Amino acid sequence: MTKHDLSLFSAVQSAEAIRTGRISSEALVEACLARIEETDDKVRAWAYLDAGVALDQARELDRIRKAGRAIGALHGVPVGLKDIVDTKDMPTQCGSAIFSGRQPETDARLVEHLREAGAVIMGKTKTTEFAFMNPADTTNPLDHSRTPGGSSSGSAAAVSARHVPLAIGTQTGGSVIRPASYCGVYGFKPSRGTISRSGVFRTSVSLDHVGGFANSLEDIALLTDVLSSYDQADPGSFARPRANMLKGVRAEVPVEPNIAWLDFPFNDRLDVDTVEGLNAVVECLGGRVERFSASRQLADLINVHKTIYDYEIRENMVEISEAHWPELSLEMQSAITRGTEISLAQYEDALAVMISAQSFFAEYFTEFDAILAPAATGEAVPLTAGHTGDSVFCLTWTLAGLPCLTLPLLVGQNDLPIGVQLIGAVEEDDRLLRTASWVQRTLAEQEQ
Repeated sequence: MTKHDLSLFSAVQSAEAIRTGRISSEALVEACLARIEETDDKVRAWAYLDAGVALDQARELDRIRKAGRAIGALHGVPVGLKDIVDTKDMPTQCGSAIFSGRQPETDARLVEHLREAGAVIMGKTKTTEFAFMNPADTTNPLDHSRTPGGSSSGSAAAVSARHVPLAIGTQTGGSVIRPASYCGVYGFKPSRGTISRSGVFRTSVSLDHVGGFANSLEDIALLTDVLSSYDQADPGSFARPRANMLKGVRAEVPVEPNIAWLDFPFNDRLDVDTVEGLNAVVECLGGRVERFSASRQLADLINVHKTIYDYEIRENMVEISEAHWPELSLEMQSAITRGTEISLAQYEDALAVMISAQSFFAEYFTEFDAILAPAATGEAVPLTAGHTGDSVFCLTWTLAGLPCLTLPLLVGQNDLPIGVQLIGAVEEDDRLLRTASWVQRTLAEQEQ
């Protein structure tokens, strides 16, 4: 077995192989490091990587396994962290020179869960400036002239390039779903409050979510199960049991699911090949998809999202903007300026609409198992565009806190991936993943 073979292992395969002693964590990490050395000069996925530290972690985890001690669900498996996630032994610089060399004193809560599960923290993946819009220099592993998406640029690229089997991202608009689409991987943003945000740089207390990237449905489910927990320090975290994601992926649907498609006014932003591909998916699902026209109120939720985002990013960037205004990008300066123009009454009205949207979708999913939607407008946009793509097809679902998943199902006219998004009922993430498994199987059977 070559090092290259190991870098192609899924997280589930790797964890099982390490558990049974067929491979070592050290060998797996070495394979990932070799893959990074071969390709990261062009991909540029990593903001921080220390091979020696990664290997030391792997050797210690191998020692623990050989000693017969307890091992975790991700024992010895490498994971990349978006560079807005605090780590006590690695810098967290949030994609900005303002935070250059910043060294947190403690791990983020999600990092504690990863360590408890036995994961190897490989390093920090690049992000846009403060997880907003100004692009990092990361390229798409499938076409280096195109963006991997943002703001979780490096995380999506690292998984796509097989640098690591798993990586952590965050989403405030479309920062997990769109990069996953562009890079041809699975991206999952679970229900709001499923994963703790303590120790993760905040841009919006109302909208920020933690999610992840993987190369299979089982892998993304396993990662989410490891990260899921209540955190009383996170105002968005809910004090209730969480869905079992891996069980959901592996479950059979009791009956064929009902899936909705909503025609929004902004669907005219879709590329032609995206429209054709999505229509083909709908046709292949054999009448299980019902089409509806989105109401004006539903279509306007993207503007409600913008109001909340701009108001809250201004609040969260106050200290940084006052001390470092000239060092911020024009995109960030514009967002902060827009936020100052939003009144408290406008902001509170937007929050009230967000709550009503949550109630609306709670009722909606009594009729449907999932909503089918685009993950992005089409293939990854060229780097020359100067941005990381259009997040409009993610904003409504992020606002409502719904679980969202990118399935890498389509290929565009340039042979680059186009993801299909599935959205589920809040806190019924296992049901969404079960539906996603059914969709994949059904489409695969249609191709045979």
